[in-house]
Amino acid sequence: MAVSFRFLLSLYAIVPLSLALVWLDSAGFDHALREALPTSPSHFLLFQVLFGTPHIVASNLLLASHSDYLAAYKGKLIAMTGFIVLFFGVGSLFIPYRVLYLISACWTVYHVLKQQHGVAKAVCRLPNWAFHLQLWLSVSAGIFTYIGIFMHNSLEPEQAAQVLQIAVLLTAALCISTFVCQRYVPNRLGWYFLWANTLLVVASCYVYSQQYYFLAILMPRLVHDITAYSFYVTHDVNRHGNRPENALFRLTASCRIPPAVVLPLLSFLLTYLLQAYGDDLVNLLLQTLFATQVYKAVTLGLIGYLALMHYYTEAFVWTAGSPLRRYIRFSGV
Repeated sequence: MAVSFRFLLSLYAIVPLSLALVWLDSAGFDHALREALPTSPSHFLLFQVLFGTPHIVASNLLLASHSDYLAAYKGKLIAMTGFIVLFFGVGSLFIPYRVLYLISACWTVYHVLKQQHGVAKAVCRLPNWAFHLQLWLSVSAGIFTYIGIFMHNSLEPEQAAQVLQIAVLLTAALCISTFVCQRYVPNRLGWYFLWANTLLVVASCYVYSQQYYFLAILMPRLVHDITAYSFYVTHDVNRHGNRPENALFRLTASCRIPPAVVLPLLSFLLTYLLQAYGDDLVNLLLQTLFATQVYKAVTLGLIGYLALMHYYTEAFVWTAGSPLRRYIRFSGV
């Protein structure tokens, strides 16, 4: 099995579809869709179950279920766990919540867009300076778009306007940069990927400016998550398709569950259980045993930890020469 570049490119079809939806809603339905959608994806349990958290759970499961990967990265995993506990756990007693939130927001945007630019790098073949210029302009514009979306209720009108202006300026700079950098792309597929990543940021910024906050987050989230799953599934099929090599895939093979669906099914199921019942179950146990409760112990604490570990590990587990990369092939170039 191979990761198809053409399939990954097709995911960006969500961009024109979302723009068409916005224009149709504005022109024909007096913004009825905008009024019906939640102002933030975090207000919509189904969105949390379908996007964001599942692929985070999946990536952690992929590492945790393979003893050779744990052995290879044990030092890094322990060190990062300690850092998260100290900085985001103990540090939360001293560092203002908004500062921690902004750090997490910046890391989230960087992770999402770094993945997309990293995938495109293989076909765009930009010079290093051009690649990093595109990446950091995208990330910078994305950060201000993200802040404008998720903090719009806590920003003063003047602050919200300034955030939008900065996002628009950075997005415009990204477009100019893309015009300049496109001449370094040696093939048509790379050109498509270059502009697809740019238009993903442009569309998110535009949709955010029109206050379709849900769609502004949905576009990059869908592209990012399905791209990630394409790597996970390819890895699992190539490693366990002929002969299951760990307990999880031996168990699912005995149940005649194909390797391609094991991680998606398990990650979606665990995400639903954690989001829907995790906090209540933990607080029930804590209340029963210690007469105390912890605010969002699972949906903020555990899932937050898994997310930060995911951001960290994805930066190196799929690089050339890594144990996981041995099972990844590409097609459609």
